Amino acid sequence: MKFNIALLAGDGIGPEVINEAVKVSDAIAKKFGHEITWKPALTGAAAIDAVGEPYPDSTHEVCKNADAVLFGAIGHPKYDNDPSAPVRPEQGLLKMRKALGLFANVRPTFTFPSLLDKSPLKRERIEGTDLVFLRELTGGIYFGEKGRRDNGDTAFDNCVYTRAEVQRLAKKGFELAMTRSKKLCCVDKANVLETSRLWRETVQAMEKDYPEVTVSYEFVDAVAMRLVQWPNSYDVLITENLFGDILTDEASVISGSMGLMPSASMGAEVSLFEPIHGSYPQATGLNIANPMATILSAAMMFENFGLMEEGKAMRDAVNKALEAGIVTEDLADGGKAYGTKEVGDWLAANV
Repeated sequence: MKFNIALLAGDGIGPEVINEAVKVSDAIAKKFGHEITWKPALTGAAAIDAVGEPYPDSTHEVCKNADAVLFGAIGHPKYDNDPSAPVRPEQGLLKMRKALGLFANVRPTFTFPSLLDKSPLKRERIEGTDLVFLRELTGGIYFGEKGRRDNGDTAFDNCVYTRAEVQRLAKKGFELAMTRSKKLCCVDKANVLETSRLWRETVQAMEKDYPEVTVSYEFVDAVAMRLVQWPNSYDVLITENLFGDILTDEASVISGSMGLMPSASMGAEVSLFEPIHGSYPQATGLNIANPMATILSAAMMFENFGLMEEGKAMRDAVNKALEAGIVTEDLADGGKAYGTKEVGDWLAANV
C-alpha cells in the first residue's frame, strides 16, 4: 500500500521524536511492502517564527490532502512565559483541530509488565489497567466565547455544546466499547453544569441503540479520584473537552512515564496521531527524549489503516526494548540510559 503522511514535527523535542518514529515506520513499511511519502510542514512556535502564524494555510493544505498526520509537539518558553503574547503555538493546535474536524481524541492508558514497579501507583492498583478515554476535541470551553470586561478585571470563558457534538463523540464511544468489554462510562458534572446535563441526557437516549453496553455515569471529581485508586475498573470513558484534557494527563502517568503513551485525534476525513507529552524544551537537542510514545502513535496510525499486524510489530518491539532495558533516562532508574536516536535505531532493527 502507498501512503502520504503529513509530518508536523513542531517544537522542542518534537523533531527528535518524530525522526525516530519515521525511522521505525520506514522499517515497518519495508518489512511489509508498503511505501510512505512523508510531507513535512510547519506548525507551532516554529511556524510563528517562520511565517507569523502557528498553523499556516500551507500546512493545512498538506494535512487535508494527506492520508494521516503524524504530529510531534508544540510549545516554547518565550510564549509560555508571556501571557500577553498575541499569537501563541497552542492557537495553532486549536485551529488545526477545528479546520480538520478532529472531534474525537482517543487516549489509551495501559501498563507494561516490565514497568509495573516504576509507576507512582502501587503494582496491585494498576496491574491489568487497559482503558481508553474519548475526549471531545472541538467544542466546549476551549472554543466558546471568551473575553474581559470591567476594564479587564473580569474574565469569562463560555462552555457551549450542541446535542449533535455529544452524539458523534458518544457514538464512537459506544462502538469502541462493543469491541472491548462492553462497558462505557460517561464523565460529567451534571449536578452543577447545564452542558453536563445535556451530555448525560443525550447519552442516556442512545443506550437503547447499544443494549449490550453497560453504561455508567460518574462525576468528573469522582473519576479523578478513582483513576488513582482503581484504574483497572474502567474500560471506555467519554467526556467533554476540558475534563478530558485534565483526566487523560492524570491517567498518563499510571504507566510510569508520559513518554510511553500515544494518542489519536479522529476526524471524518483525516486523523492525526501524536504522543501525549509536550515539547519539553529543556531537553531539546540533548538526545534524551523518549521516542516510544511517538512510535506507538505511529503504530496506532497503521492500525487505523487496517494494518493490524504492522501496528502489533511496532508495539511488540517497544515491549522487547523495555524488557531489554533499551530505554532513555526517564526509565533508566539508575541503570544505563540510551539516547533518543539509539532507542530508535534499536526499534527499527527489531520490528
